[in-house]
Formats: sequence, C-alpha cells, structure tokens
Amino acid sequence: MKVAVIQICSEYEPSENLKKIRHFISMAQSRHKIDAVFLPEVFYSMSDGTKATEYLVEDDNEHFRAIADIALDHGVYLIGGTAATKLGDKVINRAYNFDPSGKLINYYDKIHLFKVDLSEHKSSTIIDESQIYSSGKKPELLKVNDWNIGLGICFDVRFPELFRHYFSKGANLLTVSAAFTVPTGKAHWETLLRARAIENQSYVIAAAQWGTHNEKIKTYGHSMVVSPWGEVITNAGDGEGYIIADLDYEEIKKIRSRMNVNSQIST
Repeated sequence: MKVAVIQICSEYEPSENLKKIRHFISMAQSRHKIDAVFLPEVFYSMSDGTKATEYLVEDDNEHFRAIADIALDHGVYLIGGTAATKLGDKVINRAYNFDPSGKLINYYDKIHLFKVDLSEHKSSTIIDESQIYSSGKKPELLKVNDWNIGLGICFDVRFPELFRHYFSKGANLLTVSAAFTVPTGKAHWETLLRARAIENQSYVIAAAQWGTHNEKIKTYGHSMVVSPWGEVITNAGDGEGYIIADLDYEEIKKIRSRMNVNSQIST
C-alpha cells in the first residue's frame, strides 16, 4: 500500500485547512498512485487549547460532508485525522476514516487526554484537554485490504498497553495522528513512535501538525513512517507538505517470523 502523510499548520477556519490538504493530496497524486492519505490531529479546525472550536462535526452536517468529500473527490482512503465532534452535550476528539467513495468506515474517539504545564519552557501555557473534550471509551481497529489498523491520537502514544491491545487483535499497522507540542515533541516524539513499532512489529504512521497556530499552540511536526523493525522510513521534518511511503506486508511477516513478541502474561 502506498500512503501519503500530510503535515500542515492548521488554522481556526476550516476552509484554509481543507484547501491545503487538497493541494497536497493533488500534488502527491500527480507523482504517485496513492492508496491512502493520513491526516493529523485537529486538522479541520485548530483552537487555542482553552475551548473547543465552533466548527463542530455532527452526524452528516456540513463539516462532516466537507471531510468525507476529500476522500470521495480524490478517490483515496482517508485515515486517522481528527475533528472536534459534538455528541449530545459533549465534545469529543474523533478520528474519522473514510473509504474512496466517501463512506465512513469507522471512527475512534481519543481515550487519553493531554495535560501539560509548559511554564518551564518559557511559556505560560497550560494545556488541559479534559477542559474541552470528553474522553473516548474503547480502542478501534480499521480494516483496509490486508491491513489491520490500530487507531491512536497524539497523547495515546504514551500508553503502550493500547497498542499492545491492537497487536493482540491482529493489528499490523498503527496510526498516531498528532498535534505534539514543540518541547514534548523534541524530547519524546520519535522515541515513542519507534518504540510502538518495535514492540508490536508493526508499521507506525504518524501524521502531525507543524508550526505556530496561535498565541498558545505551537507544534513540532516531524510526521513520519516507521518500519516494523523500528527504522524511520521517512520524516517530514519542519514545514508544511507531505511524505510518501510504501508499506510492504511481506516485511511484517518476515520480521514476525524472526522474533516472537507475543506476551506470555495472561490477563
């Protein structure tokens, strides 16, 4: 499977974000035969981290259709990207996944909500997602051809038990859409992604936000694809754009045949 991973600096207004995403998908498709596109966390509308965006997705509303139409218009699987979603009186951070016809095939609500105090990094910012979102309740797998995809969002990457659960359920590809802050990104981003790949002998695809979004939010970027052996196949570094990777199912089979990492601990 050939994938494109999009890295942007999302703004509050969705129209500019969608314009960038469509542009980068079109660029990728002009040079490659793309099967799937992976998007970052909160790609649709980036708030300042103190309250939810006003552009909330609901069942089949204009914002839902605007996302689904990306998959439909470009004829690709659209995977992993999240948008703030209204569910009753709650707001959740939901990863939407569409097939090339624009049909929703699964979604995942972020389980582990991020809280950090960045004051020691010359910032007065304290980010507490629990003040904005309600947490998700269960892991979700997505089936795309031979790929069993375990879905994760940003802070989830710090909880290896989530990804071990996916491995135990047959996952061979893990995705982490993210808006990692700069200090935590520099310190931990690559290490965590490579660890999740090694532990689970699975590809990891991490689409990330990059840049200064507003006065409070600045993200690290460095979207990447990691092999099931833990090697970084491609890294977007800084800036907006996209990266391309070919995922080889036979590579997973080869690595798993060489080393058994099935846990002997019963739960």
